[in-house]
Amino acid sequence: MIGKRLEQYTIKHPEEVLLVTVEINGEEDQIAIFKGFSSSLVRPTNFDPDVPVLPDGAKILRIDRAVSPYNPDAPRYLEQGLSWEIMQTRLADTR
Repeated sequence: MIGKRLEQYTIKHPEEVLLVTVEINGEEDQIAIFKGFSSSLVRPTNFDPDVPVLPDGAKILRIDRAVSPYNPDAPRYLEQGLSWEIMQTRLADTR
């Protein structure tokens, strides 16, 4: 599961917030992932942690790595516009 892999990354890197822009069922969404938790910034997030915010069928459009704490009015980015392929290399480095 992509969402779980990204959540695990943020557990190992609590100084980062991942902002993941995805397409889910033809609609764009932005998901913030921080310290192992995911939350949609566009639509309501289910209270049940077993319901994935980032479903397996989602198409990742881009991933931004930001410094924590995240301030939406003045974000400090480490990297922007990463593809899923590039992010996978970051995930492999943290195993």
